[in-house]
Amino acid sequence: MKKNKRVACLGLAVGMLLQPAAAQEGVQQGGQQGRQDGNGLYTTRCAACHETPVADAAHPPPPRTELATMSPNTIFNALSQGVMRMQAAGFSDADMRAVSEFVTGSPVTAIELAITTNLCASNPPMRDPALSPRWNGWGRDYRNDRAALDAGVTAANVGKLRLKWVYGLPGEDQPRAQPAVADGRLFVGNKAGALYSLDAKSGCTYWTYLPRNGIRSAISVGPVVLADGSNGYAVYFVDLRANVYAVNAQTGEELWNTRVETHPGVRGTGSVTFFDGHLYVPAAGVVEETSSSGSNYGCCTFRGSISKVNANTGAVVWKTYMMDEPQPRGLSAEGLQLYGPSGAGIWSAPTIDPGRGLLYTATGNAYGDPAPETSDAVLALDLQSGAIVWVNQFTAGDAFIGGCDNVESPNCPELLGPDFDFSASPILTSTGAGKELLVIPQKSGMAYALDPANEGQLVWEYRVNEGSRSGGFWGMSVADGLAYVSASGYSNPDSGGIHAIDLATGNGVWVTGPQDLLCRPGPGCRATQSAAVTAIPGAVFSGAADGGMRIYSASGGDVLWTFDSNPQFETINGVPAAGGSFDGSGPVVVDGMVYLLSGNCCIVGRPGNALFAFEIAP
Repeated sequence: MKKNKRVACLGLAVGMLLQPAAAQEGVQQGGQQGRQDGNGLYTTRCAACHETPVADAAHPPPPRTELATMSPNTIFNALSQGVMRMQAAGFSDADMRAVSEFVTGSPVTAIELAITTNLCASNPPMRDPALSPRWNGWGRDYRNDRAALDAGVTAANVGKLRLKWVYGLPGEDQPRAQPAVADGRLFVGNKAGALYSLDAKSGCTYWTYLPRNGIRSAISVGPVVLADGSNGYAVYFVDLRANVYAVNAQTGEELWNTRVETHPGVRGTGSVTFFDGHLYVPAAGVVEETSSSGSNYGCCTFRGSISKVNANTGAVVWKTYMMDEPQPRGLSAEGLQLYGPSGAGIWSAPTIDPGRGLLYTATGNAYGDPAPETSDAVLALDLQSGAIVWVNQFTAGDAFIGGCDNVESPNCPELLGPDFDFSASPILTSTGAGKELLVIPQKSGMAYALDPANEGQLVWEYRVNEGSRSGGFWGMSVADGLAYVSASGYSNPDSGGIHAIDLATGNGVWVTGPQDLLCRPGPGCRATQSAAVTAIPGAVFSGAADGGMRIYSASGGDVLWTFDSNPQFETINGVPAAGGSFDGSGPVVVDGMVYLLSGNCCIVGRPGNALFAFEIAP
């Protein structure tokens, strides 16, 4: 029994989550009695995991000494809305405050999410975003190539990049809600539970919108029919509890919201893709994946899915699960019914192929046995019906849940898989000869090119490194005949650096290894480059866990420019800000500007809460 209890707090090992607006009422300072109660609750629920962590586990839980260095709000929100919410089932707000304050020795405090400093003096009518420079959604557009080839930033002028302004995200520690830029406005989400509209050049704030939960997904902008029948523009996103929103891009008023997944283990990680009046919304289940090895949980029932949502009304047109409904497969040590198959969550934004009428997506590992062929796979779905058209699986038998290393539990897969998710979006692109390809990296350390005209058959494969359970390969980029992939894997000693691959052949063109660390040696200070990369003419951006954003020459991989995000920065909105590890979202480059989000709390990286804006100096 003790072995099973040791995984009860494991979710803290893969990241502390959010401070949603809905939770703010419960975030108040506790008293001495609360701290005494916190001691007892911690001893009962958490000590077996965090006092004697399994050091050689895939995602080792942080020891008590490391928890003590985190903010109490971070731990409170991991318990209330984050990856620890299943372990904290039955806790009141007072219980969660008490544990958070006991562990850190500091009070949980309320966070003011609305920005009231440096507001824009006026709010001119928003024009059609299609008529001006833009970056829309995760990969710039629905093909997800992450290539800003007409944005005015090139290899020839990156030496003139200078920091123009810094925007502090209140209550944030892991900013991943990559901005969208449309008609001179920048829209950025906050995992603490806010959406902000800024002037993209000056950084003044137009408005703040507070959703029900935090935002981790990239932001999209598209046309919408308003309630009075007039045409307008909406900001679209999914929150961490799988609520999808349309917010008036002009005013910040909510137009509608729809919940596309009700499973308690869901997490809205992958970004929505806007195309032809509809949103395509992925769902991941990392809360169940990190929380289900204990014998008091009936593992596992989550199924990854894509939902098609009407952008004008929020109505769900279709929903496609990545597998059939899980079936009973035995009992836990405490007699709870166990289920499988399960898992295959979707971490990334779908990619659209208008010519074939298809949507492409990629899935993660299975949770409960058996691992279906749709796990660790690239799939094509029919845009109109949602039917699965073809599947190409790359890692068979990958059933994995956190906490099963060195643990005997009926919940655990019979053979623990390598946890080789696809965390990146497929890129729909073409070679110079006109051959269309789907290009994607995997946590296995491989990059692939598939043939969309031949049911996703493999065209080439390229080895980046040996892969890792910890840390995703969040996104490649393709430009000018090259495919760029950075080297991720927090548990790999060879992690870090970036590779350029010939798009037509799959042969390596150049490799630039990890650079000297910019951060002080210690927890989270690593050379890993897991953040999505972004290409510009003649160069490519790649951020690292050491807090460095670097630009590499497309011709040979030389480092052309480096920015250190680690210091404290003065901000234009009055919220103190510092950078940290780059992870997840990548650079947004549009209209002569570069925008970066920095910070990756708390275990594999270092926290931060900064949005940086750069311009080309005259």
